[in-house]
Amino acid sequence: MMAFRLLLSCVLLMSGFSAEISVFVQTGDSVQLDVPTQELPEFDIFFWKNYKSEEIVRYLNIIKKVKLCDSYKNRVDFNNKSFSLTLRSMQKTDSGHYTAKASGESDNNIVTYRVSVIDAVEIPVLTVNVNRSSPDPCSLKCNGSNIITIRSIYNSSSCSPEDVTSSDNYKLRLSCSGDSIMCNYSNPVSWKTDIKKVNELCAGFQGPERKHAKEASFCVF
Repeated sequence: MMAFRLLLSCVLLMSGFSAEISVFVQTGDSVQLDVPTQELPEFDIFFWKNYKSEEIVRYLNIIKKVKLCDSYKNRVDFNNKSFSLTLRSMQKTDSGHYTAKASGESDNNIVTYRVSVIDAVEIPVLTVNVNRSSPDPCSLKCNGSNIITIRSIYNSSSCSPEDVTSSDNYKLRLSCSGDSIMCNYSNPVSWKTDIKKVNELCAGFQGPERKHAKEASFCVF
């Protein structure tokens, strides 16, 4: 996909000219790493380094020449005006720190990105169990692929929205809207939803008060 997805998940941590920014990108997408040019000192050489401290690109300011590392030539773009770096076709092995540096009278770390490449979420599984002998005849289960589960009870014509977030930034949400039950599963780069019509599954199990209310609605005096 051409469009890249960024999520700045933390506040800039300033230290001189250095800042660290967390970025999440979906596997296979591109990511653009920008530079706060208003804070750039005068420099002779500008370069980006990867998490292995290998140079990705080197820019010689005096002669305006750009040199790309051979292993990155076919998958990076460098803007010699804004000094931003675009990495394409990101894979999980590309996760790590990327740092922009400027060298002149002194060496300065301008900005560091902590890039996390993660897969899109799978479609969650929403299960509605109907048990006539149970005091709660309509039970709901919303399950995400990272073994995250929400269980709830359908009560009359509604259910209380519930959220669960894992330590690795996966979020599961169970909610109801009208006659629909929704199980939404997301991470910082994607989201997917499973929806079921509750009236088709839990009809006749709304409880005596709800049933009586339906019958009364046909009485006109």
